[in-house]
Amino acid sequence: MEVFNVTAGAEQFTCNAYLVTGERTVLVDVGSMPGVEDVVADHVDSLDAIVLTHQHSDHVDQLDAVLERFDADVYAYAEHPHRTHTLEDGDTVEMGDETFDVVYTPGHAADHVSFVGETALFSGDVVVYNDGAFDDGSFGRTDLPGQSRERLIQSLQGLLEQLPDSVTALYAGHGEAFTAETGPDGDSVRDVVERALSRAEERKPKYPGE
Repeated sequence: MEVFNVTAGAEQFTCNAYLVTGERTVLVDVGSMPGVEDVVADHVDSLDAIVLTHQHSDHVDQLDAVLERFDADVYAYAEHPHRTHTLEDGDTVEMGDETFDVVYTPGHAADHVSFVGETALFSGDVVVYNDGAFDDGSFGRTDLPGQSRERLIQSLQGLLEQLPDSVTALYAGHGEAFTAETGPDGDSVRDVVERALSRAEERKPKYPGE
């Protein structure tokens, strides 16, 4: 299984959109970068599915453009005109060469889900490795209408309960992807999530001025 960030070259605000290749080619989120469908086409000729972590605009704006280029199924938790498959907590989704468990992780968004596999975690915005607030374990903002810090804390706790020690890669909606370092002193994905949870539990504003 290989993972490519197809929005890495964006010049405008977007999420990270990840192309997962292998037995089943899947795009995790589509982002808001014009031309993302061309970047996907540079890597693959066909796309089996698009899987959405949630439907904030920076994650879904280019969905029409991608679907015009590729005949792909669309998996989402919340309703969407293009949704072909509903995601529920406890479902499984095949991506690349792994089976991923769907974990309902609201707080940043009411329809947020994460995907936990044997070696990788696609976390959307519930937990990220680095962003403008923290550089080694952060979490999605919860200060806007419809968001909840308390619910996000519960989601992080639940995510840790379902996270196997074999997961060594974290692919988040923003910031850099994280791969566990080798050696006894290297951070694991679990360390990153636990650090994000600890910071969220302080219940301080994530950004100054919130």
